[in-house]
Amino acid sequence: MENKDEQKKKVAKAYEKYADQFTPKPKYFGNCVRAFFSGGAVCLIALFLNNSFLGSGMSKVAAGSFVTIILVCTAQLLTGIGVFDTIAKFAGAGVIVPITGFANSMVAPAIEYKKEGLVLGVGAKLFSLAGPVLVSGISTATLIGLIYWLIGRFF
Repeated sequence: MENKDEQKKKVAKAYEKYADQFTPKPKYFGNCVRAFFSGGAVCLIALFLNNSFLGSGMSKVAAGSFVTIILVCTAQLLTGIGVFDTIAKFAGAGVIVPITGFANSMVAPAIEYKKEGLVLGVGAKLFSLAGPVLVSGISTATLIGLIYWLIGRFF
């Protein structure tokens, strides 16, 4: 029994070594630079929109809400026409981490499963990627809020 397990481990290690020869190595520095500048571009666009709304007399809360809506709708549109994936391949985390990535994670499964119908396709798969993110975010925010409340109450 042990002999077969050892043999399997040797074969697995040999295959891993073989596969490593052909696996392209990621260019971490270039990826970080592209993500930094593309994320900065998204933030620059958002800041320009925010300042434009504030300049027109909107309140800070309303301006922030409109900027969020514009970014989400733009990301949804770009996902719908198939452009967001191309941008994301180049920009990486620069467009995935902001709210644009959340919009993409909502729309992409809905588009993929639309052939299965509105309820069982789009409705069922709408939160397949974003659902765990929402649960994690809300749970973390609740935990941090509880810790903040406890610290304020006892210290």
